[in-house]
Amino acid sequence: MPEISRFFGIIIAMFHNDHAPPHFHVRDGEQRGIVAIDPPLLIAGSLSPRVLGMVVEWASGHRQELLANWERARQMAPLEGVRPLE
Repeated sequence: MPEISRFFGIIIAMFHNDHAPPHFHVRDGEQRGIVAIDPPLLIAGSLSPRVLGMVVEWASGHRQELLANWERARQMAPLEGVRPLE
């Protein structure tokens, strides 16, 4: 899984040439989810309210970086890391 960020045990990844809409994948222990980038909301899977809240906060602050990585992924280019939630 092409990891782009990790914080508080939560792993954020994007896959090359993935399907629309622009999104990223979230993994926290046994929890899995897919979160849209704009606006950041859970579109598949199941995340606890705590994890979803942190992921939405993080994604809201990194929207442009996430969209830029989405474009890189669509072009099969290397992805850039995104600063974690602090």
